[in-house]
Amino acid sequence: MGNTPFWYRFTPFLGRPPELTKHQWRLLGLLSAVSFFETYDIYLFSLNLAQIQAELLIAESNVGLLGAFVQAGAFLAVFLAIAADRYGRRSILLITIVGYTFFTAATALAPNAEAFVVFQMLAKCFGTAELMIAAVVIAEEFAPENRGWGIGALGAVAACGAGFASLMFGLVEYIPYGWRSLYAVGVVPLLFIAYWRRVLPETKKFTAVAQIHEPVMKNIGDLFTRMPRRTIGFFAAVFGLMLAGSTATFFAPKYLQEMQGWAPSSVAMLSLAGGALAIVGNPLAGWLSDRFGRRPITTVFTGMFSLAAVAFYSLVGAFVPVLWIGFIFFMMGSSVTTTSYGTELFPTRYRSTATGFRAIVAAAAGILGLSTVSLLYPIFGSNWTSIAVLCAVSLIAPVMVWLFLPETAGRRLEEITPD
Repeated sequence: MGNTPFWYRFTPFLGRPPELTKHQWRLLGLLSAVSFFETYDIYLFSLNLAQIQAELLIAESNVGLLGAFVQAGAFLAVFLAIAADRYGRRSILLITIVGYTFFTAATALAPNAEAFVVFQMLAKCFGTAELMIAAVVIAEEFAPENRGWGIGALGAVAACGAGFASLMFGLVEYIPYGWRSLYAVGVVPLLFIAYWRRVLPETKKFTAVAQIHEPVMKNIGDLFTRMPRRTIGFFAAVFGLMLAGSTATFFAPKYLQEMQGWAPSSVAMLSLAGGALAIVGNPLAGWLSDRFGRRPITTVFTGMFSLAAVAFYSLVGAFVPVLWIGFIFFMMGSSVTTTSYGTELFPTRYRSTATGFRAIVAAAAGILGLSTVSLLYPIFGSNWTSIAVLCAVSLIAPVMVWLFLPETAGRRLEEITPD
């Protein structure tokens, strides 16, 4: 506890921390600050969807496809993830910071829907890579008994970026240029890039295997052939979770405004206050999975997310805010445990590559989910019914976790998957 940094007093939702070294605390602080603004950018799109749609003249039937095109940026992130296995976590991480802040700021100047999609797609590419590599760094630098908590703490502080976006969204009707000004705020991380470049170290595990790099194609081949059961099981679970996760969270602010009749300020208040409760799901899921195991906790959280999301898009009235908090809580927790799994199941020499393919699977699921909403719209006459159906289908995730994934909590990375 003696090494606890000053910023930790502002994160009571993380609870009592484990014993970490000064090096580990510094890493957590640096990576959390970067991820905070990346999450801010991601959540802005969902919050401002109605305003962006109105200003850029996007038809209701095309809203799902717009989100799908933006999600496609995550496909490009795999190349950055592969590069991180080749050239180091540190250098590629710095590139991702510059990339996502630049294209977030560029979004503020988008003259039409086409430019908006391109800028947000590229921001999604760099931002997704940043979050993946940050999780890899935590997994490689933290002790086995603290990996889950570390990734959960990273996710919780990053999720505060969504709260900050909600707070700013409450002003969208009053500030000059509306949603465009909110995107301009995303340039802030560029002000700190020189400092991060000086103090952000390379991970010890990457340094240890830097001299035994295999060809890129061999690493990719080994990813799918060396341990096919766990690889297929893990990617299937991620696909099931994100099929509903991306869609349910993307449409939630629009659903509250149009179906429930909430004002933007009320949506912002729920996102801020409710999100403060839901954010506990990150460190709690990490701590629980460290203590009781990744497999049972991931199964419970992914299953509860699906059920809460179905209820959110099916019911009306006073239960809606509670259900929103519930599905965000379990979504965040599921993200932590699946991210922990993604960094533990694969060896160091292609760990970042594996996280890149995880992003591809997640993006493919998100694109399919958003596109399916548009395709099902003529059948159900409602986006909300379509989303509820997708959330029910996502129950495949806990089944795949329970049937195919091994237990990894508390084990050294070299013991789980030796290089």
